[in-house]
Amino acid sequence: MRRKLAFALCFVLLASLNLSAANKTKLRFEVSLKQDLVTAPQTGRLFVILYREEKPEPRIALGKMGKDAPFIQAGDANQLAPGKAISLDQTAITFPVTNLSELPAGDYYVQALLDSNLDLRSQNAPGNLYSDVQKLHLDPANRKTIQLELSKQIAAEQLPAETELIKFVKIQSHLLSDFHHRPIYLRAGIILPRDYNHEPTRKYPLWVRVGGFNTRYTAVQTLMGKKSDFKTNWMSGDVPGMILLQLDGAGPFGDCYQVNSANNGPYGDAITQELIPYVEQKFRAIGQPHARVLSGHSTGGWGSLALQIFYPDFFNGVWSSSPDPVDFRALELIDLYEADNAYVNEFGFERPSERIVNGDTKLTMRREVQIENVLGRGNSWTMSGGQWCAWNATYSPRGKDGQPMPAWNPLTGKIDHQVAEQWKKYDLRLILEQNWQTLGPKLQGKLHISVGDADNYFLNNAVHLLDNFLSKADPPYKGRITYGPGKGHSWHDMSLREVMNEMKAATEPVHH
Repeated sequence: MRRKLAFALCFVLLASLNLSAANKTKLRFEVSLKQDLVTAPQTGRLFVILYREEKPEPRIALGKMGKDAPFIQAGDANQLAPGKAISLDQTAITFPVTNLSELPAGDYYVQALLDSNLDLRSQNAPGNLYSDVQKLHLDPANRKTIQLELSKQIAAEQLPAETELIKFVKIQSHLLSDFHHRPIYLRAGIILPRDYNHEPTRKYPLWVRVGGFNTRYTAVQTLMGKKSDFKTNWMSGDVPGMILLQLDGAGPFGDCYQVNSANNGPYGDAITQELIPYVEQKFRAIGQPHARVLSGHSTGGWGSLALQIFYPDFFNGVWSSSPDPVDFRALELIDLYEADNAYVNEFGFERPSERIVNGDTKLTMRREVQIENVLGRGNSWTMSGGQWCAWNATYSPRGKDGQPMPAWNPLTGKIDHQVAEQWKKYDLRLILEQNWQTLGPKLQGKLHISVGDADNYFLNNAVHLLDNFLSKADPPYKGRITYGPGKGHSWHDMSLREVMNEMKAATEPVHH
């Protein structure tokens, strides 16, 4: 028996030595940090991105999910310092294949990226480190170590240059700083009315605009671009004068969704108590609840609607298009409260997460969350900064480790219904239904929602569930929900000019 045991131990030892040697000799990447680039060791998420195309740089392609998605390897970097290196080999998490050995041989543009910014989750966030791009022929069958050096750093943030009508603000939020125990800033873009500088005593209504997922405050530059339809309307003499405030869609877990949450902190309070009062005073806004309106599309559709519902006395109307799920019984195609699995439906099939307008599946839940698992620290979608991460960070409670509790298992998709129960605090239909006697009178005539009935992300399903309640609500909500038959995610029911005219009518003071 002793001889058998000794033989078995020798076999295991030899096998482990052989495996170790194989791992050392197969294709792998070794990432180091350039001397004197930074003053302290760096911690964050390390990526090696392989892209078939020369442009954009591989790091810019990070996050693509379709056929043009780059090959990505990732791992956590803890206290990476000059003179040290991190290896990514056959054991590292990968996308879209499951292992480096499955990489198709060929030519690739290769780049390393270290995402280390705690406050702004983006590959382009200030302070992140990256390497030069190398064009290499790679074959996983070859025994080769590719050396990559993090030699560049994204510059510290600077506000863009202002113009006569485009302004930018950045203020430290005391509410958010107290929550995160470090300085946290609120940023916003401002577009002033065309006649702002010609009427120095006039005060204007405030239009608060929330962009789509991860839309930054700098979007005002695009809105006022030379060939922009928005600019044509904004500068027209027959369009009502307003001040536009573009909120910033960036936060510690991706888009902050503009509301108070256990993980992002009190964003809703910071916006209503700190940012908006500052902007209204600085730029001659009327500064009264009747003269504040909201709009948003997609993520912004949810964020603007939530701000109106959570602060019903502070705002005087919302124009929300294609809002993210407003009822978690239709979280895209997941009934979060009843379903067992996020990836597989009750019939045992992979659950779609995106379709084209004719109904054909473009992306599945499993694939979408798989890329977020690669992007996220700890190999978890809950730390990716992506869409599902942002929802989870906004709606989930905070775990004992200080991170958002996952609504489902990253690998299996099994839903944790104790966590899902906590999401009810952000289920807009449920909030309205449970509190309508209080909220109803405050929201009458303020809710304007539109969605395409072939929305690419199935968002129309949740809007119909909200509509089922509002259409029978007592007292009546006196608002509007409009559907676009056969229309997808980009559909709007009204022109920009029509929306602005309705906003102007809403902001006119009521005389009794």
